[in-house]
Amino acid sequence: MTQVSVIQWTSGNEPEENIAQLKRLIQLLPAERPQLVVLPEAFASFGAGESNQLQRAEQPGQGPIQEAIADLARTHKLWIVAGTIPLQAGERYAGASLLFDDQGEQRARYDKIHLFDATVEDGTGSYQESRYTKPGEELVVAESPFGRIGMAVCYDLRFPEQFRALRQAGADIIVLPSAFTRVTGRAHWQPLLQARAIENQCYMIAPNQGGEHPDGRETWGHSMIIDPWGKICTEISSDIGVGSVRLDTSSLEKVRRRMPVDAHNQFKVKFKNA
Repeated sequence: MTQVSVIQWTSGNEPEENIAQLKRLIQLLPAERPQLVVLPEAFASFGAGESNQLQRAEQPGQGPIQEAIADLARTHKLWIVAGTIPLQAGERYAGASLLFDDQGEQRARYDKIHLFDATVEDGTGSYQESRYTKPGEELVVAESPFGRIGMAVCYDLRFPEQFRALRQAGADIIVLPSAFTRVTGRAHWQPLLQARAIENQCYMIAPNQGGEHPDGRETWGHSMIIDPWGKICTEISSDIGVGSVRLDTSSLEKVRRRMPVDAHNQFKVKFKNA
């Protein structure tokens, strides 16, 4: 068995403060190695509008946020999915989810494909992520000691075709760094996560921002790890915390063997930008 963990907290605007909080929370992780740790969307810089992310966007492969995560991965011998980090992409930025191995090397990069342009009945009201964010154009499945990792982010959760495509590409687990709003999270977070896990017979590893942020935005929290049968293996109900589970790959294989959904499926999906 291998260990997987989600970390949840309420990120603010200052990367240095968020990284300091992350360092404290890492101390709460189980001692087992290898271990995969997944961080929420916008973990290092949250709020003050999407323009704030654009101003803080780093060059791919260099910058203080990327260097801090690489150092934490190397120091603590962890595989880390660095939620999302804004990376320069011309006049906009990419919401990049980066996978680092336990030597601090970047193994994969996924740029968020589906951008949250929506109206929500909360204090923010209108969200226009596409104004400053460049959407991704590639599906990503990465090899790891934990199985094949499919990568997605937050709003992607509402598009089941993407998760079916990740399963077709061989994903065993799917990571979903998120910042679901309190309103949409209360209504849809858990059922959507369980549906994606059950449909694709994959583990869903889904850390979420949680609480009221300095700019007044409210996120839902309830970070979860869900098994291929749809069982919630761990859930963080408070605004801050760590949730850990030992992955049972034999359980995944058993579910797929007894109900071979992928083999029975009469439909295939294709990413339109492929």
